[in-house]
Amino acid sequence: MFVSALLSVIGLGFLCWLLFSLAVYALPFFVAITAGYYAFESGAGPIGTVAVALLGGAIVLVLGQVAFATIRSPIIRLALGALYALPAGLAGFHAVKGLSQAGGAGEIWTLVFATVGAIIVGVTAWVRIASLAGPESPHPL
Repeated sequence: MFVSALLSVIGLGFLCWLLFSLAVYALPFFVAITAGYYAFESGAGPIGTVAVALLGGAIVLVLGQVAFATIRSPIIRLALGALYALPAGLAGFHAVKGLSQAGGAGEIWTLVFATVGAIIVGVTAWVRIASLAGPESPHPL
C-alpha cells in the first residue's frame, strides 16, 4: 500500500514537471499539428506530413523567440507573451482538471484547482518564453 501511494505521488510529480517543462511549446505544438493535418489532407503523405509539422512548429517557436528578443515595445511583447501563454494556460486548465477529477475532488473544487493550475502554467510559459529570448541588452548611453 505504501509503495503504491509513493509511486502515485512520484508519477503525479513527474506529470506536473512535464506539464511545466512543455507549457511554452503549446502554441508551436498546436501549429505543428494543424499544419501536419492540412498537409496530410492535401495528399502530402506520412513523411511529408511529419516534415511540414516539424517545420511549422519550429518556425513558430523560433519566430516567437526572435520577435520577443528584438521587439522592445512593451505592448507588442505583452501580446506575444500572451499568444504563447494562453494556449499553455488552457492546456494547464484541462490537465489539472483531469487530475483533480481523477483524485475525487468535488465539482467546485475541481474548477478552483483547474483555474489556479491554468494561471500557474500560463505564468510559467510566459517566464519561459521570455527566458528563451535571452537577457535584455543594456542600452548605450
